[in-house]
Amino acid sequence: MAGETPATRALAAAGIAFSTHRYEYDPGADSIGLAAAEALGEHPSRVLKTLMVRIDGKPACAILAADLSLSMKRLAAAAGGKSAGMMPPPEAERLTGYKVGGISPIGQKKPVRTFLDAAAAREPFVYVNGGQRGLQLRLDPADLAAAAAAVIAPLGA
Repeated sequence: MAGETPATRALAAAGIAFSTHRYEYDPGADSIGLAAAEALGEHPSRVLKTLMVRIDGKPACAILAADLSLSMKRLAAAAGGKSAGMMPPPEAERLTGYKVGGISPIGQKKPVRTFLDAAAAREPFVYVNGGQRGLQLRLDPADLAAAAAAVIAPLGA
C-alpha cells in the first residue's frame, strides 16, 4: 500500500474498513484540523483532531472535532482524574512515533488511554489523521473507537 503507516497497517490487520485521503498539508495553518476539513470539503465536525495530553501526569490521547476546543475539565473527569493539560510537542512525537501535524490515534508507538468525543461518535463517518502530514483516514466512528480502544465521553468545551 502506497503511503502505508502504522495506523493503516493496524486498521488493515484488524479488518477495519477505511479509505485514505490526501490533501496539501499547510504547516503554517492556524488550525491543522480546520485546514484539513476545508481541503477535504468536509464539515469540521467530521474531521477529527488528535491531541496528546497528560491526565494527572500520565499520557493520554483525546480525539474530537476540528472545530471544537478540548475541555480539560471534561477530559479529566472522563478519565477519573483531577487535572489535564496539553503534552509538549516533542514529547508527543517521541511517545507516538508520529510528527506533530501527522499524529494518528491509531498505531501509536506506545499505546495510551484514549478518549473520543461523544459528538464525534454520533457522526455517520469521520476522518482522522493517518500518521503522515496530509493523510486522512475515513472510517466509521465505532471502528475508530474500537481500533483506538477509546472511551467515548463528552470532551468539547
